[in-house]
Amino acid sequence: MNFEKGLALYKEGNFEAALAIFHELISQEPQNPIYFLYRGRILTRLGKGLEALADFDVLIQLEPYNTDYISDRAVVLHLLGRNEEAIVELDRAANLDPNNPYRYSSRAYLKDRIGDLAGAIADYEKAIELDPEDAVAYNNLGLVEEKMGRKEKAQQNFTKADALSGYPPKKETEQVQGSSSTASEKKEEKAAEKTSQTPKLTLSHFFSILKGLVTEGATRKEFVAFLSGIFGKKGTKNS
Repeated sequence: MNFEKGLALYKEGNFEAALAIFHELISQEPQNPIYFLYRGRILTRLGKGLEALADFDVLIQLEPYNTDYISDRAVVLHLLGRNEEAIVELDRAANLDPNNPYRYSSRAYLKDRIGDLAGAIADYEKAIELDPEDAVAYNNLGLVEEKMGRKEKAQQNFTKADALSGYPPKKETEQVQGSSSTASEKKEEKAAEKTSQTPKLTLSHFFSILKGLVTEGATRKEFVAFLSGIFGKKGTKNS
């Protein structure tokens, strides 16, 4: 069993076969966080949330201040319907990584979903303050403003998103920005070689929404790499 084979199967979407390899790798090297990371992601993609959470718990024990692991764990908690715990994890990630706009946009998404619209707006505004070129944050901010009946403000944000992205922003939170293998994920591979009121949540629905949070930067691309291929895309409509 080797990491490269398991990773190739994972990327192909052959999750059961990849899972068997990562089970074996962990039995051989139970302190390697990369193995737990990929097994946790595979389990998530197979819909085995509690088992995935156990692997992310191990990751946090191994690297308690790794904000990427913390954010990934929050995703699993959210998929399990444990939103209060997910918010706590995203708070912790933002406290540890306060200058990363992704920390605020991801937390804003969850706040929006659970009905904390004012909190979502504050987080999107913070993300935009840190990254004024983030078209997705402007678009998502507009969506929340629209929910609050602030049509003029919403349109201003949609217009800004349009100008930054070069195409009309999608008018639902099921925005999708494609990504596959990423620089961050490749970095992990290299390291391994060396050593509410909302609609019913499904994995497909969650992925299609959350992908829209991700714009540029290794951390955000890594988050997409964790999620991409798990779930189907939802339909979108333009403004």
